[in-house]
Amino acid sequence: MIELIIATTNSGKLREIRELLKDLDVKITSLSDYPDAPKVEEDGKNFAQNAIKKAAAIALYTKKLTLGEDSGLEVKALGNRPGIYSARFAGNGATDKKNNAKLLRELRGVPLKKRQARYRCFAALVDGQPACRTGRRIDVVSGSCAGVIALKGKGRNGFGYDPLFLIPRYNKTFGELDRAVKSKISHRARALNKVKKVLKKYVG
Repeated sequence: MIELIIATTNSGKLREIRELLKDLDVKITSLSDYPDAPKVEEDGKNFAQNAIKKAAAIALYTKKLTLGEDSGLEVKALGNRPGIYSARFAGNGATDKKNNAKLLRELRGVPLKKRQARYRCFAALVDGQPACRTGRRIDVVSGSCAGVIALKGKGRNGFGYDPLFLIPRYNKTFGELDRAVKSKISHRARALNKVKKVLKKYVG
């Protein structure tokens, strides 16, 4: 069975990716299985660059097939911030609670109809097998999901900005939505569905 390394230490993200790829015949591991792997600085100018950088660095280190993923929230009223800085919106090492609090502060006074936002996800696959000395980039795919930022957090499911990300169609935040529903409509689900198609062709 082929091993697929998910280049992340984010437990919430890893859990979602495992669930979305569960029907593939691959062994899924993560950076927690490679504690000595290099720390990759996410200094790209966009999600795609960060995803590729993470996948390439870990693939070359482990000499194995690696998935690098970068995702975040873009809020129209804030000029698409926090964007690539979503995880550290309130500062390096910020908790989800602090990031959510800052987002609500910056949107104070903005009516719900003007709080449009979208979650975006980019995923890159790189094969680091010895035959690929510089790492073979297989593909880069993306997915997005549109919603609005709620006036206050609701729900305990998910992670990140999920308690604030409201889906008008369901009138629920990602924090309230059943996981089975989120796994069909989320930005990550849409990107990972494309990853599955790529992997099925690549690994057979």
